[in-house]
Amino acid sequence: QVQLVESGGGLVQPGGSLRISCTASGRIYEINEMGWYRQAPGKQRELVALFTRDSSTNYADSVKDRFTISRSNGDNTVYLQMSSLKSEDTAVYRCYANLVVIRDLGGKDYWGKGTLVTVSS
Repeated sequence: QVQLVESGGGLVQPGGSLRISCTASGRIYEINEMGWYRQAPGKQRELVALFTRDSSTNYADSVKDRFTISRSNGDNTVYLQMSSLKSEDTAVYRCYANLVVIRDLGGKDYWGKGTLVTVSS
């Protein structure tokens, strides 16, 4: 019913930059939160960057000085601009949203399938 579709992943060199995108579509009444998580091999999923419902942003400490989350298209699309990339940033980046579907009373969590970001020389 609701889909989150990511794009923009790929291979970049250490120190390089990459911009990934996520678009939410479907019978969306309201988006409460939207942002990015990532999971590297052998590690647990972690929060990368998130827009909260009051439009505040949360970042992982490891990316706060290098990544920037932004939004456009009526807030149904979020972007993650990643700079000064490190090999440790290699992961599958998954888009996340807590949103309200039309006729529902409250928000639910939705996930994209993920886009792979590989940082390697």
